[in-house]
Amino acid sequence: MDDGYASDSTALLVVDPYNDFLSEGGKLWPRAKAVAEQVGLLDHMRQVLAATRSRGIRTLFVPHRRTAPGDYDGWAFPSPSQAATRGARIFEAGSWGGEFHPDFQPLDGELRVQEHWSASGFANTDLDLLLKQHRIAKIVLIGMRANTCIDTTARFAQELGYHVTLVRDAIAAFRPAEMTATFEVNAPTYAHAVVTADEFTEALPPAGTAS
Repeated sequence: MDDGYASDSTALLVVDPYNDFLSEGGKLWPRAKAVAEQVGLLDHMRQVLAATRSRGIRTLFVPHRRTAPGDYDGWAFPSPSQAATRGARIFEAGSWGGEFHPDFQPLDGELRVQEHWSASGFANTDLDLLLKQHRIAKIVLIGMRANTCIDTTARFAQELGYHVTLVRDAIAAFRPAEMTATFEVNAPTYAHAVVTADEFTEALPPAGTAS
């Protein structure tokens, strides 16, 4: 595993930490709950976020589009996921479900990327620009959902030349098969490291160490 997570060139991407995904009462939580609890998703997300913050590693929040009236009207080719999101008003703008989980709120100086319309945090957003302007070479991904936004954002990152780390127990999905597809089939073809939260935090320099 690569252990060179220098604070001046590494960023943590917190992908789609919405209440609809992560909180009891969220529209998608019933589908995510079994896998999330099996891997200890929320505790491991908290662990990774606290560890990177304590080392001065930059945090970027990478949110999905919050559904609003008129979204996808007249689109030629909305994806099945987009059609489902529209119908169920997932991550609805102005709703509790469309807010971030209370444990994953941006602090002053942390960046909220433009919302992505589909699965890639890079497509049609300012994520690549923000990473390059902050001289980031390595990204670490946590959040939801393994086989959609995590997988696609990570693949896109590798295509753009970034070093990619997935923290496998700080990421969840709706079914075990989706986790297998991401971490056992797909990630070995593009990710530079697939680690647990413990392995990642152990690879960081001591808290308070400048790098």
